[in-house]
Amino acid sequence: MSPASPTTGSGTVAGPRSGQRILVVTPYPPVRDGIGAYAVQQVRSLRRQGHDVEVVSPWPSAAHHHLALEGPKGAKALKKLMAGFDRVIVHFHPDVFYANPSTPTSRISTGTALASAFRAGPPVEIRLHEIDRRWASATEQVEASSRGGFVATQVFEQAARASRSVFKAADEITVHVPEHQRMMIDSFGVDPGRVRVVDHGEDFTRRVPDDQAAARASLGLPAEGHVFVCIGFIQPHKGFDRAATAFRGLSDDGASLHIVGSVRLDDPSAVDHQRELEALAAQIPSVHLHLGFVSDEAFDRWIVAADTIVLPYRHIWSSSVAERARLYRRPVIATRVGGLADQIGEHPENTVVDDNAGLARAMAAAVGREGAATRPISTWEFDGPVDRSAVQAEVHRRAAAQRGIKVKTGSAAEGSGAGRVRPGAVPEHVATPLRRLRAVPPPPATSARPGVSTVKRLIRRVIAWEVDPLREQLIDLQRASVKAAETTDARLDEVTDELDER
Repeated sequence: MSPASPTTGSGTVAGPRSGQRILVVTPYPPVRDGIGAYAVQQVRSLRRQGHDVEVVSPWPSAAHHHLALEGPKGAKALKKLMAGFDRVIVHFHPDVFYANPSTPTSRISTGTALASAFRAGPPVEIRLHEIDRRWASATEQVEASSRGGFVATQVFEQAARASRSVFKAADEITVHVPEHQRMMIDSFGVDPGRVRVVDHGEDFTRRVPDDQAAARASLGLPAEGHVFVCIGFIQPHKGFDRAATAFRGLSDDGASLHIVGSVRLDDPSAVDHQRELEALAAQIPSVHLHLGFVSDEAFDRWIVAADTIVLPYRHIWSSSVAERARLYRRPVIATRVGGLADQIGEHPENTVVDDNAGLARAMAAAVGREGAATRPISTWEFDGPVDRSAVQAEVHRRAAAQRGIKVKTGSAAEGSGAGRVRPGAVPEHVATPLRRLRAVPPPPATSARPGVSTVKRLIRRVIAWEVDPLREQLIDLQRASVKAAETTDARLDEVTDELDER
């Protein structure tokens, strides 16, 4: 397809090209994947338009074809399959096509093979979901890797050329926000006429009626009170812990926060994050964690049940959750990462925040709390040298305040001295910092120098019998420390209760 060809939704060509045979390359259900969930809606839309659509996925799924798409062999297999179609739509994410996206050698071999496949077959549209801008620049890659020298620079330059060639070989690149359109043009050198911004939710349709009362009843939620919802896969970069911390104290206004989603059990960081969320839900009133698979219909029911959708992401390109919230006209609070600010637009009920303090203010404002702009943030601050007795007294005072017990001014519990904790701060539990520690992963066996990655992998196998037991011991020690700290927290609460009673 030439850049000037007229197009309709999903990048399909209008007029004589209606009724095309289209191949969609994407992860696909029942594999739980955000791109796959997005692609299902696109495939349905294409079929409603009269196209004959087949799907190829990198793993066994409900797709028509399954191909191992990683590496040069995957690119060659895809090239062969593409030959029988009028058009190909590739949902691009590096993890699908690159065996090891972090290494320049992988980007060179795979990028070169993908570019060759895209040039040789039918017209290709790349629906871009994520790519590192630094891949297009040898200089930025060298700086990021902390590797110098002539050989490393040459390798990274080859990797940058191969990465740019993938997108230049496509007939069209479709993105969801103008920021990524500019990146494709300025950084990757794609012809501006071949880069198009499409509405993230152009193929989305409603799955349930927009009846909040019915949705809440079906989910077992109270009919009254402001309901915040964070929904999606439980992963650290989603930042659901940030929303829980920002929500602290809003239960007094009748509000509740519901964190909904499933955990990828093959991701240790996600499992650790689940434990952190469980601890926060146990500590903070009216924070609820709903773990488990969420069907498409249940997903929409949670959106409908919500008064506000919270997207406290640490990193993301664009969000299908934001689009489904827009579909049902639910307000969104989102962090300013990736293309979220552009995606949710300037709707008066939507709010973009820059940090945790802004997130807390936005959530407080959503429930109508007076003085939301000056709401205190959870932190410790000291005016001078730390007085341990004053700190402990402050802990008792705050614990009593959380239980609705008034502490007399000037009493021992009020504390004194220069080391007093500033009023308004909220202490963390002893176990909280320990839960934030991540398991120690083995360092990646990668190198910018050809052949060194293979040597590193061989060395790892040789020394694994010595190193792995030490790593496991560290993990066990961390778990034991968390358990001991949780026991200490529980005992401190008991002591505080006893002091309150006295």
